Amino acid sequence: MTILTMTYLLLQSSSYLSLWPYLLLVVVVLLLVAVLIQNRIVRHRVNESIASATSTYEMMEKALKTADNDVVIYDIAGKTIRRLRGNLLPTPEMRAEDFAPHIHPDDVDQFLATVRQVASGKMKSVEYSYRWRVSKDGEEPRYLYIRNNSVAKYSPGSSTPVSIISVLVDETDFREHQQEEEELTKRYRQIFEDSIVGLSFYSPEGWLLDANKMMREICHFDSDVSDAFFSKVNLFDIAPFNEVLDRYHPNEYLACSLSVVPEREMYVYLEIGVHPIYDDQGKLIYLSVAARDITEERELYLQAKRNDVEIKKVNESIQLYEKELRYMMDTCGLRVWRITLDRNVIEFYKGLSTVDKQFTLQQLKSIFVSQEDPFVRDLVNPAAVIDKPLSYMGRMHPVVSGRDVEPQWVQINSIPEYDEKGNLKGAFGVWRNIHQLMQKQEQLRQETERANDSGRMKSLFMANMTHEIRTPLNAIVGFSDVLPLLTTPEERQEMIRLIMDNCDMLLRLVNDIQDAASLDISGEVEMLPTRVDFSKYFDELCEQLQQRLREPTVTFMKENPYPAYVTMIDEMRIRQVYTNFVTNAVKYTHQGHIKVGYRKEWREEDGESREGLYLYCEDTGDGVPKEVQDKLFERFFKLNDYIQGTGLGLSICKAIANACHGYIGMDSEGVGCGSTFWMWIPCQEIKS
Repeated sequence: MTILTMTYLLLQSSSYLSLWPYLLLVVVVLLLVAVLIQNRIVRHRVNESIASATSTYEMMEKALKTADNDVVIYDIAGKTIRRLRGNLLPTPEMRAEDFAPHIHPDDVDQFLATVRQVASGKMKSVEYSYRWRVSKDGEEPRYLYIRNNSVAKYSPGSSTPVSIISVLVDETDFREHQQEEEELTKRYRQIFEDSIVGLSFYSPEGWLLDANKMMREICHFDSDVSDAFFSKVNLFDIAPFNEVLDRYHPNEYLACSLSVVPEREMYVYLEIGVHPIYDDQGKLIYLSVAARDITEERELYLQAKRNDVEIKKVNESIQLYEKELRYMMDTCGLRVWRITLDRNVIEFYKGLSTVDKQFTLQQLKSIFVSQEDPFVRDLVNPAAVIDKPLSYMGRMHPVVSGRDVEPQWVQINSIPEYDEKGNLKGAFGVWRNIHQLMQKQEQLRQETERANDSGRMKSLFMANMTHEIRTPLNAIVGFSDVLPLLTTPEERQEMIRLIMDNCDMLLRLVNDIQDAASLDISGEVEMLPTRVDFSKYFDELCEQLQQRLREPTVTFMKENPYPAYVTMIDEMRIRQVYTNFVTNAVKYTHQGHIKVGYRKEWREEDGESREGLYLYCEDTGDGVPKEVQDKLFERFFKLNDYIQGTGLGLSICKAIANACHGYIGMDSEGVGCGSTFWMWIPCQEIKS
């Protein structure tokens, strides 16, 4: 176990008071380690300074005999660098311009400036450091820390060097080790500074050396560095240490008392410990003082005693609470449940102690509806299921709540329970009936899906509407421009007919949009029935509908079975239904026939027979796929997006049928089999 781990465990220990001396000892050891590391760094730097003060030539002589160091010679005139010893240079000899690229970019300028000073004779010897790249081109850069000791070599009688001899010492391991030591020192310093216990160190004579953040806060230091009062007051002169510590042979001291320092406005209850630290020879080197502010803990203790007075009142309220809880659980469909492994039972509680239902663990699996659910399958071994926090939602038979007759959606939550030895003894949790909530969620999902579908259909409708309106408008404008240029009456008459057809198409589009808008506002279609001879009205309507046919291979047929049929209907709405039926038939019928007709028909409703008219439009067109037949009368639905139309016609027809208290539908055997659209509305023949 590392020192850091020991410190953490001691700080987290619930029996803190009993471990107080050990905690203090661990902290002191940490600080000693930090001091030793700092001393080592200082000692190394002193040795380095001594080495640099040695004669350069003597150092060079030793370096030449040392196999671990690289020695190179720089020929100033030839501008070449030759390897005398070592393998740092990639080749035995290289040109000066090839040497510089191996230097770290941040060190190149300093390196070149130093070399120039030695080469010019301004400096006879020099020592400097730089980073040397040892990785190859194309690889990730990797550098060594090199200390370079260079000496200028002169020819007899010359004042200008002819070469420079350099000893290259690899300091990479030292630099990295030095960084590690500095990081370790910072880490121990951080542990000391961030300790939850106030710590301070005094010299053997009793003078303050250092204090961590918590100690500075407890003692109200006037800065993060030191304190004017405590820095001038000797530890052996402060109460209570002046009475309990021997100035020359201090012993361990532990106490808990009220500490008062008026100069620092201190009035706190502290746990205080003093620990003398000796070196290997038994000499006192430090006095460590640890303090913990227990003012709040003391107040909490006093508050706990005051709370004892209130406990009696709380106990008197338990019975009332039990009653209210039972009522709440019944109202909200809640039950508390507990599994006890040694008794092999699961119990459902109504309240805190009243058992409502009880089952054996072997019966538990059969309570659930879905026996293939992974959770239910695992219940063959209940202990393996409840040994971790549980959250399950599924359907159960109504064995817990007796008033239910169908399987209920329930939510189950639980946590495991262990004995004092850590053995699983059961589980405790909450059972909640969420059947109504799940039903509401399903309804909400369906409504949301319907709303989303409606929104998408509306968006598609708006996207197509511009094209649908522009088509007849373009035809009207185009034919109107051509009309004055025509000379023969036949051509003019044909052009006028085309203009009128497109005007009629545009009018129907506008009427469909207006009807759809009125449905959004009022929710129903306004009906204005009048007295009509439907037989005569039907013949006139068929003459207009027949003109919609454009395919010569399609025959228009009608069936008018009665010479006269007087009744009360809304002519405009019936025309609207027939027009939508025939218009759709024309779009999807390319050969065969389109037949419209009607007949009297009685229907049974609520045990009564009602007279009415059955209106239909039969075609031999493309038919309607089975999978979309139930969507035909929905708003904005189009069987083929590439065929002109708003997708509102059939939905308006359905609204008309509903307004008449009638029915509407479609019969088709599928694709290629044609279709029949029909509507039945209640009405009675008026006898003259």
